Amino acid sequence: MPLSVRSVPTSPFEGQKPGTSGLRKRVKVFKQENYTENFIQAIFTAMPAPGPQNATMVVGGDGRYYMKDVVQKIVRIGAANGIKRFIIGQDGILSTPAASAIIRKNNADGGIILTASHNPGGPQNDFGIKYNTRNGGPAPESVTDAIYEATRTISEYQEAELDGQVDLGTVGVQQFGQVTVDIVDSASDYVDLIKEIFDFELIRKFRQETPEFSLLFDALNGVTGPYGRRIFVDELGFPESCLDQCTPLEDFGGGHPDPNLTYADKLVERVSREKVMLGAASDGDGDRNMVLSHDWFVTPSDSVAVIAHYAECIPYFKRTGVHGLARSMPTSCAIDRVAAAKGLEVFEVPTGWKFFGNLMDAGRLSICGEESFGTGSDHIREKDGIWAIVAWLNIIAHVNQTKPGATVRSIMLDFFATYGRNYFTRYDYEEVDSAGASQMMEHLRTLKPGVCSNEYTIVNIDDFEYTDPIDKSVTKNQGVRIVFEDTSRIIFRLSGTGSQGATVRIYIERYDDQSVDMDAQDALKPLVDIARKLSMLEKFTGRTEPTVIT
Repeated sequence: MPLSVRSVPTSPFEGQKPGTSGLRKRVKVFKQENYTENFIQAIFTAMPAPGPQNATMVVGGDGRYYMKDVVQKIVRIGAANGIKRFIIGQDGILSTPAASAIIRKNNADGGIILTASHNPGGPQNDFGIKYNTRNGGPAPESVTDAIYEATRTISEYQEAELDGQVDLGTVGVQQFGQVTVDIVDSASDYVDLIKEIFDFELIRKFRQETPEFSLLFDALNGVTGPYGRRIFVDELGFPESCLDQCTPLEDFGGGHPDPNLTYADKLVERVSREKVMLGAASDGDGDRNMVLSHDWFVTPSDSVAVIAHYAECIPYFKRTGVHGLARSMPTSCAIDRVAAAKGLEVFEVPTGWKFFGNLMDAGRLSICGEESFGTGSDHIREKDGIWAIVAWLNIIAHVNQTKPGATVRSIMLDFFATYGRNYFTRYDYEEVDSAGASQMMEHLRTLKPGVCSNEYTIVNIDDFEYTDPIDKSVTKNQGVRIVFEDTSRIIFRLSGTGSQGATVRIYIERYDDQSVDMDAQDALKPLVDIARKLSMLEKFTGRTEPTVIT
């Protein structure tokens, strides 16, 4: 029988404009009457042609507070708008990479991912809703603009009257009138994909022949705990003790599920104290990663460059070849040097994974990364934290075939011996007054080239603008770039991933092909001082110290 559908009168809410990764606000904002329903309806209203009628939609999220309630809302509103089939992770759980993989495997028409990524969870913290299109990647700006326009003009939303709630805990098929709901194992399809990409046999052999090699994976009580257990323990044979904080919790255990040296401090301390040879973490929804050892921290910029350098040892790239490399604009230029050495195209795009999707779909991009702890390839259309960690295991196992005893540190030093080192750091100033942050950016846009110290002369200042080589769309105002005579760079951006206030990010990079084993903060201190002076950051924001340094 057809489902009964009712129209619910509503009014627009201000500020429902999706950012680089969907709409993120405090839970209390989403819990306002009709707030969440309005945004869900706007997604279905703005779905690219042929729209929601008879469509298949993937739904899941990172397990944070309020997620299960919103899954039920999506099914009711989606069914009323014509969605024919929902594919939902068991208990509502799907990592962002797994959701992308399931969209692609099932030729689904899109997906709704419930996550605020690396932002804290719980009743007093953040929630998010993100729409991915049928290629499995984040919606492009043309679609997010259409969603925003729909939120500004909405007067009603449609809701189907279901016979009870969807049972999210039981794998299997449920029928609600003409609407099918498939509850699927959250990890199976993703684990199968990862096994096809990497040399699991080589990694197992290395683990067996090198029993002293130690792994510690910290999921920060985010979504990737079950994925880590299936891959690292069940498939690769590492002991259960290699896992930490691998139970998804609605509030991430009260922590901040952001895999960096500040918020993953428990992992950093254990890796150092226990002399762990490969430590790794992922974020709330599983698309970010951090890699380190007891004697080396791998910056995300270096990580993607190393993976690109060693791509030929990964079975997936042996089969498909490497078609091109890319990085976000603030990410260091290390991957550019790999591209030049290997004769590959390299692209510089704005921050936001959606900008890589067109290049991948056109067959011009295989491996890419962002300095914000995002790394991935064209196996899906999202960055992928677990993928990057397994890539490092594959590389370590491969290098040890010819250089027994090779470690994260030795692999990095060998890489620097080949390419030189792009020293890199990022300073984050979180929840800064938005007006002050905007005034600082306007001030930076007025600066001119010229000598600014005994060591450094500015040769170019611009506000990064990107023309997509595939669809020719133009994205403006993506960050102020200050380039020096020796190719060093300072970049200033306002981030769109926070739920309130502004986050000021300062990126600093300097290339050196002689001294490659310095502490990055020591190597970059003169440029850090210049960045603070040029920006007049303290004057505009009142901040003297960053919230996070990476």
